[in-house]
Amino acid sequence: MILTVCLNPCTDVTIELDSLNVGKINHVKNKTLSFTGAALNVAIGVARLKGQSYATGFMYNENGSLFERALDREGVPSVFVWNKGRVRENYKFIDNKSMLTEVNDVGESISETKQAQLVEMVANLSKTSDVLVISGSLPQGVDSSYYNKLFSVAAPNTLKIADTEGAKLLAALQTGLDLVKPNKDELQNTLQKELKTRDDLVRACYSLLDKGAKRVLLSLGKRGAIITDGTKNYYCKSINVAINSTVGAGDGMVAAAAMALQQGASTDEILRAGVAAGTATVTTFGTISFTKEKYDEIYANITVEEFKL
Repeated sequence: MILTVCLNPCTDVTIELDSLNVGKINHVKNKTLSFTGAALNVAIGVARLKGQSYATGFMYNENGSLFERALDREGVPSVFVWNKGRVRENYKFIDNKSMLTEVNDVGESISETKQAQLVEMVANLSKTSDVLVISGSLPQGVDSSYYNKLFSVAAPNTLKIADTEGAKLLAALQTGLDLVKPNKDELQNTLQKELKTRDDLVRACYSLLDKGAKRVLLSLGKRGAIITDGTKNYYCKSINVAINSTVGAGDGMVAAAAMALQQGASTDEILRAGVAAGTATVTTFGTISFTKEKYDEIYANITVEEFKL
């Protein structure tokens, strides 16, 4: 089982426009509502790849039942630590050039008592989990060190994956992680340095290895991704597809990588699976809506190459 921990769920309002004109009236072409959060997207992605996932994290009394029903429809069981208030709303505007503009809400504050309850829940659930995935932002009232607390209570044989950035990622790395999945911007933010060349990116990944990661899967958007374990570096170029929305692509990548890791796949196969799922995600309009068929089609048409610095 792959256990995913969502700390800051959100209702994603994705709005498609011909163009986004600031200060003027804009007309909506398409609109979708998704009950989501980075780790919930991962859980759904695992289910769509015919794997077993289980979702936990923080949820809110006023509209949290909508998230439970959304997970139920995908065949994902869940249990949450419930809090007063409503789940936050995030707005994503996509124009006809697939340019994404996001406006994210901060959400409700979480008490220390509720934080302690989730730590205990993760400790218990991880005992029957092969992989623990924690991803996304933190709600108000929760310090970056919380990532460390959650990973620290994982069962000894549970593989650990983090998809976050900055102080949260650095805190998580202190526990030792089997895989981290930043994108370029997140990697630069975490290490506080500009990365211009592929060599710069790989050396930055090595820095995360030195800090406690066993593998770094670096998303490069439409250019594909890099993975390294410190001994071998691999690159996988994404194939050209019609891009409808980049929302959730990184979560799709984590879902497939988590399944590959669970199955004992080699480092290059983890990369190939991740790129296939990330690419499949961008072909549809919505948060995470790739199909197993689209994933299989793309997987069969991409290749991985080893490279050296």
